[in-house]
Amino acid sequence: MRYPDFLKEKGTVGIIAPSFGCVRDEDRIQMDSAIEFFKGRGYSIVEGPNCRVAEGIGKSNKPEKCGEEINDFFLHDKSDVIISCGGGELMCEDLPFVDFEGIKKARAKWYMGYSDNTNLTFLLPTLCDTAAIYGPGIKPFGMRPFHPAIEDAFGLLKGEKLSFKNYDGWESRWREWPEGVTPDYLAPYNIDTPYHQTIVDGDEASFSGRLIGGCTDCLVNLCGTRFDRVSEFCEKYKEDGIIWFFESCDLNPYSVRRAFWQLENSGWFKYVKGFLIGRALHYRDDFDGFTCSDAALGILSKYNVPIIMDVDIGHLSPRIPIVSGALAEVCASGNDLTIKTILE
Repeated sequence: MRYPDFLKEKGTVGIIAPSFGCVRDEDRIQMDSAIEFFKGRGYSIVEGPNCRVAEGIGKSNKPEKCGEEINDFFLHDKSDVIISCGGGELMCEDLPFVDFEGIKKARAKWYMGYSDNTNLTFLLPTLCDTAAIYGPGIKPFGMRPFHPAIEDAFGLLKGEKLSFKNYDGWESRWREWPEGVTPDYLAPYNIDTPYHQTIVDGDEASFSGRLIGGCTDCLVNLCGTRFDRVSEFCEKYKEDGIIWFFESCDLNPYSVRRAFWQLENSGWFKYVKGFLIGRALHYRDDFDGFTCSDAALGILSKYNVPIIMDVDIGHLSPRIPIVSGALAEVCASGNDLTIKTILE
């Protein structure tokens, strides 16, 4: 596994938009604030041409234009690290235009993003043997003050922090502003619910392996395509074993069940050592008593490995930054979770 160099003092941060760009007022305000943060600490910023446009369907630009931007930033020395503008819906359409063979041979760079960015944070390790960060896009770096999750992501980008713990609470509903009140788009997360995890079939769990996963919506879409090299990845790292981390965006409980059924029957869970299941955006959906948690457990429990539910990963913030492709040691006890990243 290749691990890129971390962001050095006075380094350059590249921003690209392989999914949504920053075009709404709140997006532009948050991105500009994030740029101010990085520049205020001595870093340079290079924006890709798609960052502030909305000319594509479910993404910033046409797929070939998004692919060009990805290739430009990965294959040339425009920046030291790359951060995504944000999530979206159809980043998968960029993939035929991405030069994964070129990226595999080029100098490795950290790429950070989540949700639709699974299309890169998952494929960089499985196709290019290059670790990536499943973490915030550029906009959360604009919040004032930072939530500890953003401090963690920044610490990881700089290589100063590799061990992460769960946070005290999470945002069950996004912040709303009463009529007549000017929204504060730089407000921190709306933390309204105490953190509570479930260690399935026990009070403690400890396991290690190589982390891989992301947004289930994207993963099931990739499954079975020419970009699916999961079997080869699992065979290569079978001695380490695999820790799968999952969360979801648009999938309802039945969709989650179907997705895990498909991944299972495609052989993805061979050599699994444990599962980390984040809070789905449809966390509160209840179909006659059947939830997203039930959907996951119905498929994954048969593997008789540790499963930790409702982890700080996913669409209901905050989220622990995860180094996709890295080795990790996971320790869970009661309501405490630690993920220690090992760059081997």
